[in-house]
Amino acid sequence: MKAYIFPGQGSQFTGMGKDLYTNSGTVKNLFELANNILGFEITKIMFEGTDEQLKQTNVTQPAIFLHSVAVIKNMGESFKPDMVAGHSLGEFSALVANQTLNFEDALRLVARRADAMQKACEMQPSTMAAVLGLDDKIVEEVCASITNQVVVAANYNCPGQLVISGSIEGINEACEKLKAAGAKRALVLQVGGAFHSPLMMPAQKELEKAISETQFSQPICPVYQNYTAKAVTDPDHIKTNLMAQLTAPVRWTQTMEQMIADGATQFFEAGPGKVLQGLVKKVNKDIEALSV
Repeated sequence: MKAYIFPGQGSQFTGMGKDLYTNSGTVKNLFELANNILGFEITKIMFEGTDEQLKQTNVTQPAIFLHSVAVIKNMGESFKPDMVAGHSLGEFSALVANQTLNFEDALRLVARRADAMQKACEMQPSTMAAVLGLDDKIVEEVCASITNQVVVAANYNCPGQLVISGSIEGINEACEKLKAAGAKRALVLQVGGAFHSPLMMPAQKELEKAISETQFSQPICPVYQNYTAKAVTDPDHIKTNLMAQLTAPVRWTQTMEQMIADGATQFFEAGPGKVLQGLVKKVNKDIEALSV
């Protein structure tokens, strides 16, 4: 069975999508539509922008989403997924891929999400850190031991790689404790805020309203959502899980394990970068993982 997976924030690069734009009339029309919906030329930033410009949340998120959708639109009728999943932001790409959301509505939600997250980041300084070489349970216990600050497990990326999220003070304290507990690395990331933590609650509340007002259709195949790491096909359940996503962890390890258990034999990463392919191989080295 073919599983299509879609990357999240951090996979952007200058020039992303330019080859698709140049060689496909369908993609060019899609990109121009995105420029109109967003109200600025995101294509110009994607093709020619600096790293700093591409790192701006209101650019990064719609840019990665747009690139991912362009990849599958360019495939035309050969795109036939048996299951889909997306890492954080990538879940919106996955929901276009399985026809739960149309492109226009999804792009508006992504733009709203990016703006809401940026505002939440500005309300309280916060950050994230990558923890390597420790069992998930130990990382969770260390986070739970810090009671005077917000520190939680945010991204279960693959065995031995977990990202934590929270206040700056909490993350710094957690990193020291995790190193003492035997982590190979506990590295603070250069991100704008504590994504997938309770500190994103203001953004979640804003996004909930937008999601509730958006039409979700019956998908053509299951989506394995970050919130549950299980196959979901009911539009109302998909909507509820998507609302919960911003403050809940991305259960990517569990998602990959479940997709494989449910019959996935090939994983195709659609979008910029190759990060997710590497994570699949770390979950199960015998599974085929490729770029589209």
